[in-house]
This record gives sequence, C-alpha cells and structure tokens, in this order.
Amino acid sequence: MIDLTQEERKIFHRLATLEEASRMLMGVATHIPGPERVEVSQAFGRVLSRTLYSEIDLPPFDRAEMDGYAVISSDTEGASETSPVRLKVSGRVDAGSSYRGEVIEGSCVEIATGAPVPRGADAVLMVEHTSRSGDSVEVYKPVTPGENIAHTGSDLEIGEVVLRKGSVIGVREVALLSAAGFNEVEVYGKPKVGIISTGNELVEPGLELLPGKIYDVNSQMLIAAVTEAGGVPSFLGRARDDLEAIKRFIAEGIDGTDLVLISGGTSAGLGDAVYKAIEELCDPGILAHGLKIKPGKPTVIAAHRGKAVIGLPGYPVSALMVFKQIVSPLIQRMARAKGRSEREVEAKLAQRVNGAKGRRWFLPVHLLKGNGEKAYPILASSGAVGTLARADGYIVVPEDVEYIERGEPVQVRLFGNPETKEGLLVMGSHCPALDLLLETLFEEKGISARALNVGSLGGLNAVASGECDLAGIHLLDEGTMTYNTEFVRRAGLPDWCLVKGYKRAQGIAVPNGNPRGVRGLRDLISKDLIFANRNRGSGTRILTDRMLKEIADDLGISFKDLVGRIRGYRSEFKTHSSVAAAISQGRADLGVCVKGAAAAYGLDFIPIAEEEYDFVISPECKDKEEVKEFLSCLRSKRFREKAGKLEGFTFW
Repeated sequence: MIDLTQEERKIFHRLATLEEASRMLMGVATHIPGPERVEVSQAFGRVLSRTLYSEIDLPPFDRAEMDGYAVISSDTEGASETSPVRLKVSGRVDAGSSYRGEVIEGSCVEIATGAPVPRGADAVLMVEHTSRSGDSVEVYKPVTPGENIAHTGSDLEIGEVVLRKGSVIGVREVALLSAAGFNEVEVYGKPKVGIISTGNELVEPGLELLPGKIYDVNSQMLIAAVTEAGGVPSFLGRARDDLEAIKRFIAEGIDGTDLVLISGGTSAGLGDAVYKAIEELCDPGILAHGLKIKPGKPTVIAAHRGKAVIGLPGYPVSALMVFKQIVSPLIQRMARAKGRSEREVEAKLAQRVNGAKGRRWFLPVHLLKGNGEKAYPILASSGAVGTLARADGYIVVPEDVEYIERGEPVQVRLFGNPETKEGLLVMGSHCPALDLLLETLFEEKGISARALNVGSLGGLNAVASGECDLAGIHLLDEGTMTYNTEFVRRAGLPDWCLVKGYKRAQGIAVPNGNPRGVRGLRDLISKDLIFANRNRGSGTRILTDRMLKEIADDLGISFKDLVGRIRGYRSEFKTHSSVAAAISQGRADLGVCVKGAAAAYGLDFIPIAEEEYDFVISPECKDKEEVKEFLSCLRSKRFREKAGKLEGFTFW
C-alpha cells in the first residue's frame, strides 16, 4: 500500500480542456505502428498505407455490353422495322475468346456480352433489334459509334489511382482491388493498446464477490471500446495499489504495445499511485493531470518517447466518456481510420434522371456540398467497379416513375459506413499528375482530398454551381485554339479563378517500331490505316479535327469528304488509354493521345502539341485553408520532382 503524506499528494493545479488535452496528445504521441502486407481477402476494414496505381485498364479491352452483333455503325443508318438493313454474319466471338478476322463493310460478327470487340467494328447492335436467318441478319434499328461498347480504360486507366493512401477498404474496394489484379495490399498496422486495471478492490467477473470487492468492469469495457475504435486490445492484467507493481505493468505496456491505458488510481487521494509511477517511468512524463469535464476529471495525460500513456478514471462511466472524447480519436489517428457518417441522408438531385421504364433503378450517386447536400448521379456501365467504389451511396428510382427532376429531394442510402467528408473536393478530368499532387498534399499537410473524375466540362460546371472546391480541366477552344480561359469566362467565372497547372504532351501513337512508317495524320489518306479517334467534345478531338481541316484545305477538298475517307474516324474512344490499347491490341493503326498513355502500352510516339491542364478555383472557396495548401503544394519542389518522373509532363 502506498503511504503518502498530505504534502506528497498530487493536487490538480490546472485542469486542461479537452481541446488542450487532444492537442497535447497529437503533439507528443508520434508513435504509429508500421505498415503490414495482407491479402485482399483479409483487408476489409483496413486503411491503405500506400497509394495503389492500376497496372491495367478496366476493362482491359473494348468489350460488348450486350449480346448482339459487332457492326460498323454507318452500315445501320436508316434501318427500321419497315425497312430493315441486311448484314452478312461472318463469325462469332464469345467472352474469354477473340476474333481473328475483321469486320468489313456490309458484314457483322455475332458477339456475346463481355466479349472483345473485333477489329473494324465500332458499335454493338442488341440482338433484340435483329432477326437472324442463316448467315445473315436483318437490322431493325440503327446504332451510333461506341453504342453498347465499354471502352478500354473507361472504368479505370493504366496509371490511374485505384485507391489512394488513407482509403478505408470496404466490400466495394475489395471488389475493385480484385478487378485491378491485386492479391495483397500494404495497410497501416492497427495500434496495439495495452490495458491495465488498478485497485485492490477489483475481482475478475465470474468469481465470488467478497465484501469490499467489486468486479473489474473497465478492463472488459475498454477491450470492447478499443476494438470498436480500430485498435487491437491487449489486456496486461490487474495491478494492486502498489507503486512498483504498477510501474512493472506500465513498463511492460510501453515495451510491448503502441498505447497504454490505465484505469483507476488517477485521482489525488493518498492511495492513488498511477500518476507517480508515470512520472518516474515516462519521458517527458505527465502533460496534464485533470480535465475540465464532468464526468472524467481525474484523467492523466502523459507520454514516453512518442508513445501515449493515459490514466483513465476508475468509475466506468467516467472512463468511457474520456475514452470516447480523447482516446478513440487518438486510436483512429494511429490507425489512419476515419469517422463514420449517417446511414441515410436527404439530398437534392443535381441533374434530371429519367426512369428505367418499368424497372426499379438503384442509381449510384456522389454526395456533393452546394447549397445543402446534392446527389450527383453516376451514369455508368453496370460492370464499372471503379465507379461504384467512388460512389457515396445510391438512390432508388421506382419502376413507375418516369423521371425525377433536377432539384427534387431524394433519399440517399449510404454504402456501409462512408467516410467523413474530406477536407478538399476536386472534380474534373482525370490526370496522373493530379493524383500525385493529392498524395503529396496528404503526406505534407495531412489534408485528405476526394477526386471525382467527371470530365473537364463536368468539373467546370460543378465549380460554377458551388458543388466542389476546385476542378482540373483541359478544354481547347476551337475558335481561338487556346486552352481553358474562354470556357471559364463562358461559365460566368472571373479570370482569377483559373490557375495555371502544367502541360501534357499530345501526339500520334503507333505500334512499337512504327511498322507502317506513319509520319503524320496525312497518312490516314494515303495508306490503308484504321484510326482510333477520341470522343466529340474532348480537347484531343478538337485538336485532331483542326489538323484534319488544315489537311483538307491543302488537298482542296471538304472536311466532310476527307473524314469520309478515314477508316475509324467515326469511332469515339473515351479515354487516352482506350486509344493506346486499340493500337497495342491491333484493332487500330494509329491514334492521338497523351504521351503517358502511349508509354504505358509501349507504343512509339510522334509529338504534335502540348495541352494545358489547369485548375479552376471556386470563388466561394478561395480563402479555404485546404485550397490554399493545394495551390502551395502545386508549386512545391517535391510535387514537381514527383510529376517530373511521369512521361510527357512539363511545368510553366
């Protein structure tokens, strides 16, 4: 038994607020458990300690989204129930196989859902809109280029972030990691928390309770609380009110765990030796003895060489209150875990959604902050695992609803236990350099960011409507042949909202060794080549069309006549990776894309221009601390050194 005189009693000279105690802990409790590798099947609930980049495209090839026929879309023009178009069926391709031939004018190839699209085809005609007879098929409905095709990289591109450092792995993330080919991942180690109960009066639950004794409630309670908070509890035992015994338990905890919790013996009574044991063992020792809360006043905050040692009150309610206020956040920080959100929220729909004609539609959405919560519909292929993983939840569009108008309230059912909103919301066009920038922001400033890849125009519109903090854009104005400035003005935003970012090299990608001897786009006219063209509205498509118009002027023919002679001009590849993949897989002979995509597929690259990837800042967020730190990081030496290792990037 400790025998302290009145003069030796520890008195609460100055009580700390919860905020002060938290700041103290965050400042001195620097020890964090090291990362570990786990199998993806065992990674549920863990936090990634390293950003993962995709080594493949998802899908890895252009694939059919429907059973039907791979066709040249122009062959189906004018088809109707009363005036069908007849095509010759030259073969069949199933999922998991490939077709060695080529779809030529007037022919088609029967194709199964998930099968690779054959060379020459630019659309898939649904079987429901056809009638088969022998080796020919009648077409009753026309299709447009790209219809019913999931393009290479439309879900996830080579080099794109699969999951960012700090992401919590849930069910959807496990699916995404598996789809991207990951078997193991590196995660932050869960902090091991040593738990000590003190007091001569404590008895293990289940044993006989003699006079003067009480059951040890705190040890069981704290084991559960630590588990709930994301730590790994380790019960070290019950210590009697003996200074040396308590010191031995604390020393064992410091040596064998990442954080030590002691309950009981923390007040200023004659028999309370915990604070004295901590003072003798720890460096720098006690930071605060007593908190300005009720219950929970007798709390000791201490540290030893980067590890926190916290003395909790003996009363269970007090101990639990303190745990929830300061210990749980500390464990979550050590485990890099994040807070929880509500299961269901009401939001206003950000854009009109048409019903699914007699079917109940479970539509994934992003939740965006504007004037209240907004639900941004994610209209993607049902096989888009990456898109699903980035969604916050989904809304239910009933089968008898024709449409839900923009601005109408909807109930968003949240996926699992979604993360608390990040400090920065970035929308716009995907860019690997932006991924590196956001990772650097997290590493240097501890600022988590959420990036939604909705395209340049989608990002610009989101900034204009106050739905995000900033957006990454690369929009080429056809009239002035300048990037971004004119689009920002048309959106009604002031010029200062546009912040210069960096340049990305664009050029003509051809197979390794350039076997066809391609020198430029003019070769599309003189040689029998298949062109992989980008989608209308993209900066790359605008640049390509501008160059083709110049070629048409030189040849003295119309632009329409020129592109009519280019095989594949009507195709619309929605990503740089899908262009590169088509060339690598032999479905096209050349295309225009960024250098990084060509390099990822080992293609030769003929530079033709540089596009400008810039950032648009929301006027309402210009003074937001996270935005200021983002801009500072954009100009930082560390980011530029990282981005300088990417193919085809230069800075202003």
